[in-house]
Amino acid sequence: MLGVVKQHQPAENSVADVNNYCTVSSILPMEDQPALLRTMPSDSMDDIELKNIQLQFPTARTLSRDDTNTTEEQVMTEKGSILVAIQGDRRKPAIMSFHDIGLNYIANFQAFFNYIDMRALLENFCVYHVNAPGQEEGAPALPEDYIYPTMDELADMLNIVMAHYNLKSVIGFGVGAGANILARFALNYPNKVECMCLINCASTQAGWIEWGYQKMNLRNLRAKGMTEGVRDYLMWHHFGKGTDERNHDLVEVYKQYFERHVQPVNLALFIDSYIRRSDLSISRETDPGKKNDNTLRMSVMNITGAFSPHIDDTVTLNGRLDPTNSTWMKIQDCGMVLEEQPGKVCEAFRLFLQGQGYAVALGRKLSSASVEGLYTIGKGKMAKTCRQATTSVSLDGIDSAVANIHITENPISEAAVC
Repeated sequence: MLGVVKQHQPAENSVADVNNYCTVSSILPMEDQPALLRTMPSDSMDDIELKNIQLQFPTARTLSRDDTNTTEEQVMTEKGSILVAIQGDRRKPAIMSFHDIGLNYIANFQAFFNYIDMRALLENFCVYHVNAPGQEEGAPALPEDYIYPTMDELADMLNIVMAHYNLKSVIGFGVGAGANILARFALNYPNKVECMCLINCASTQAGWIEWGYQKMNLRNLRAKGMTEGVRDYLMWHHFGKGTDERNHDLVEVYKQYFERHVQPVNLALFIDSYIRRSDLSISRETDPGKKNDNTLRMSVMNITGAFSPHIDDTVTLNGRLDPTNSTWMKIQDCGMVLEEQPGKVCEAFRLFLQGQGYAVALGRKLSSASVEGLYTIGKGKMAKTCRQATTSVSLDGIDSAVANIHITENPISEAAVC
């Protein structure tokens, strides 16, 4: 039997005794070790029996109008009333959205603008979701003698909406047909649009293939309603190819939405107006010394998805825009970018607004005693964000290239800064 020479015997077992006898426990027999060492837990894990286990499943993706943060109102126009859904504080800078064919503000924008990063971004903006006539959920069939407005007339309706809500200028946010309508509005009223985010925007007339497919869809929608062929075309229009392999659940949600919540006669009228669209007649000026009035003068962010069938349309639009105030972006692994990659679109939109002076990513909160404003200098523009006002002013005595300063509350919180 092994043993050690001990100089003294401790009177009480304590943590200090354990430290003193840490080497003793490794060589003394069990019966000669201090009592505290014999009762300490071993390094091995004890078996644990799990009880009261509850499985939590992710919330199913739904398209519902039960959003307490959104208020729906009817606005009268020369072509009848249109539904405008308002989300946010009306005293804040305005974002005006317009949806694509087969969709409305709920199906196209609800999930994106309620995305957690977008909520932080839009705390200091107000979104006006404009719906094309008869496209809102639960809308009755339009009368047979109703003449649906053309794309140019739909663009003019936006001016009526702005006058109704006393809006001086807006930030445009459109998808597909809605992006084309916003582009027309910006060409006709350039002073009323600060900047635009256009997704899958076509700037040319409908081609023969698009015209032929849509004509068959119109015939089916008017005679048979939402057929499987029309539904599949809408799925391809919004998601592109291979959607079932990327997000099966999302596909099922939109298939059910097209079958149950779309008024086929009203959709046929909207599609017919879209395929009869005229060319935007915009071009890029190659001579930098000449002023080009046949283009979009405001900043434009042109977005598409890698699997979208509208990539060529966005490339054509990009070639007709002024390269000094436009950006083309293709987002990977998605066709319907707002649904499949909302985080990437939100980050791009945040940086886009930052370049326009509406958002500045702050690394820390500014104290109330300090000047609560930051300056950013971009392409010929100085922008300032301030927590104290929501208006637009200009500075006297600065260079003519420096544009108006947009003063708005900073909508970027520390949690939203990537």
